[in-house]
Amino acid sequence: MKEPFKPGTLLYPMPVVMVSCGKLDGRKDIVTVAWVGTINTEPPMCYISLRKSRFSHELIKESGEFVVNLVTETLAFATDWCGVKSGRDVDKFSAMKLTPSAAQKVAAPIIEESPLSLECRVVDIKELGSHDMFIAEVVAMDAESTLIDRSTGQFQLNHAHLVAYSHGKYYKLGEKLGSFGYSVNKKKRKK
Repeated sequence: MKEPFKPGTLLYPMPVVMVSCGKLDGRKDIVTVAWVGTINTEPPMCYISLRKSRFSHELIKESGEFVVNLVTETLAFATDWCGVKSGRDVDKFSAMKLTPSAAQKVAAPIIEESPLSLECRVVDIKELGSHDMFIAEVVAMDAESTLIDRSTGQFQLNHAHLVAYSHGKYYKLGEKLGSFGYSVNKKKRKK
């Protein structure tokens, strides 16, 4: 039986990412974001939501660019740390021994240790209350070459050991339950 519960943001689990911003050769930052998602296929678009008080908010609003870097199990500690420290006070790349590298199409650095980096250009900012939503077009991607299946050309995210965020905790992704459309696929009959 269900009972009334106060409205909130308990839409979990969700991806957790490290968003890099600023300029490779200037002021730069990493912010941990769980309020992130895809919103369109053509053109490819995503969003992140940030509090206005964040140093990264200032950098993204100023430049109009950011990079969404996917998080693996080995990046979980750095991800959490970058979420609780301010880029106004510390260089997060140096402190967490992360490598800022040049992106293809944006000035913001990618995080070399991330298996996949989505280079984004802001197309709109929605002021929503506690957070601003940065809506962006994905203008390029940088993929870890060892995770590209050369026979199919597909990026193998399932081999990247990605992390999810649920209600204040980080989790490694688990066992596959099915593939898209498995609920309606007919089983092949044995002859």
